[in-house]
Amino acid sequence: MTVTAVGFDEVTTRYEPVIGLETHVELGTNTKMFCGCATTFGAEPNTQVCPVCLGLPGSLPVVNAAAVEATIRIGLALNCSIATWCRFARKNYFYPDMPKNYQISQYDEPICVDGYLDVDVDGETVRVEIERVHMEEDTGKTLHVGGATGRIHGATHSLVDFNRAGIPLVEIVTKPVTGTGARAPEVARAYVTALRDVIRGLDVSDVRMEQGSMRCDVNTSLNRPGEPWGTRTETKNVNSLRSVERAVRSEMIRQAGLLDSGAKIKQETRHFHEDTGETTPGRSKEEATDYRYFPEPDLVPLAPDVAWVEELKKTLPEPPAERRKRIQQAWGLNDHDWASVVNAGAVELIQSTIDAGTSPEAARKWWMGELARKANETGTELESLPIAPAQVAEVQALVDAGRINDKLARQVLDGVLAGEGTPEEVVAARGLEVVSDTGALGAAVDDAIAANPDVAEKIRSGKVAAAGALVGAVMKATKGQADAKTVRELIIQKLS
Repeated sequence: MTVTAVGFDEVTTRYEPVIGLETHVELGTNTKMFCGCATTFGAEPNTQVCPVCLGLPGSLPVVNAAAVEATIRIGLALNCSIATWCRFARKNYFYPDMPKNYQISQYDEPICVDGYLDVDVDGETVRVEIERVHMEEDTGKTLHVGGATGRIHGATHSLVDFNRAGIPLVEIVTKPVTGTGARAPEVARAYVTALRDVIRGLDVSDVRMEQGSMRCDVNTSLNRPGEPWGTRTETKNVNSLRSVERAVRSEMIRQAGLLDSGAKIKQETRHFHEDTGETTPGRSKEEATDYRYFPEPDLVPLAPDVAWVEELKKTLPEPPAERRKRIQQAWGLNDHDWASVVNAGAVELIQSTIDAGTSPEAARKWWMGELARKANETGTELESLPIAPAQVAEVQALVDAGRINDKLARQVLDGVLAGEGTPEEVVAARGLEVVSDTGALGAAVDDAIAANPDVAEKIRSGKVAAAGALVGAVMKATKGQADAKTVRELIIQKLS
């Protein structure tokens, strides 16, 4: 069958998208969900395991109280109702990275239900309703070796690391989001962005999407106006804000092409490819009955005390929307400039840079200028750049001290991004410090005057503004390392 190529703008002239997002968040607890194993990221494979998280015979799980508290706080921050009684269930399925061949999760009795999160999309508030927030344990991690893509197809063998198996995981599931039309991709990204801000503010997870501590399954379907919702696909483990938006857009285009050609959409999981922005088939999507859920026999039900939940509610931080409004006012930004910062995902990066000792103007200049350009060139998120807010603040401190100028600062940023060390180390290694010694600059100034006699004559006749041309010549000759103010003073002094 020939599939019709469809442009994105055409999709919403004939179809209505319905999206839904299932976001998994690894909690930042010291130990796993049902045992005492450590949860340190990046540890040597299979060194943080025990009989419980490996599912060995005779081992029994014990619920992590800190994980329960963190989940309740997430539910409260998302305006959910907290269950007075809930329990765990066994979700039965086999994967190589599931050592027990089942996952302890929650099924029909989750701990948090019926919430919502309001998100801003181009100045308009969109309410995304939350169906449930529930607790479960993470799986291990499979590494496919020997192929070109890192996927199982083409690999010569696979390795399994069970360190991640059993880490506390919270799954946040939205209700179907309708009525967004062509903005569906943007709404999906805005929701995940806002959700990440909420969870980061609660300090219950580092929500590092690039490390997998927050990952998103994106459900997408299309239907013609007035018809029932279409068959959905689930794009699994999308690991960046940009990719969430691209995954929705890609699926809308792909499904519209199939539907226009008379084909049917298969209910399946799909894989998102960062390099092409497209999705490819995974496996047929199971229904709940395929998992054979039943109550977990080794764990008693949970009954959170109402008074305790009310006390937890008092510990919630300032809501992100209110905090952002306060920050916008503190930074003195108009709505347009603020929207640019938010859309770039730069709010927390700029704030952290300010906290490290830099002015709002300087912090925004670097993140929204040079660093945003670098992110765009590499197709990555700003926060994924290998530079910390404290290092950006250090670069600005070098500028403020007169040791480098803005042009040299961009070279320093390049060095840090390239892994050459701290800003101070890059300045020393590359010899980037500004030259302000009048003796060292004198020869370059004399050469510039000799090479530009007409300009020199204008300055002698009182047209001091013409000195800019000679300053530029000296800066070029010194590869930008001359102190412009000192150079200008020397020129006027020599020609006065």
